[in-house]
Amino acid sequence: MAKITYIEHDGTEHVVEVKTGLSVMEGAIRNNVPGIDADCGGACACATCHVYVDEAFQAETGRPSAMEESMLDFAENVQPNSRLSCQIRVSDDLDGLVVRLPESQH
Repeated sequence: MAKITYIEHDGTEHVVEVKTGLSVMEGAIRNNVPGIDADCGGACACATCHVYVDEAFQAETGRPSAMEESMLDFAENVQPNSRLSCQIRVSDDLDGLVVRLPESQH
């Protein structure tokens, strides 16, 4: 399990424990974190699970694949630390991960 902090655009924090092997998106959905729509269910076919990864965890979350980068083109306000949360697998190394949610997923 890894403790992940999801921070909504308005600053509201949701600290949840997410089972190893799930995606960061699945952790949000299973814990009713608002702001992650996940319209495609985690198939990397939309950009509605867009998050900003905290700088301290960018190395641990890895780099986006070419497919993920293509899908990020559809997200609003993409930043260098933007990722699709469906593409980040939870591991023990991600304990303490902080992700911020954009104002909108559409």
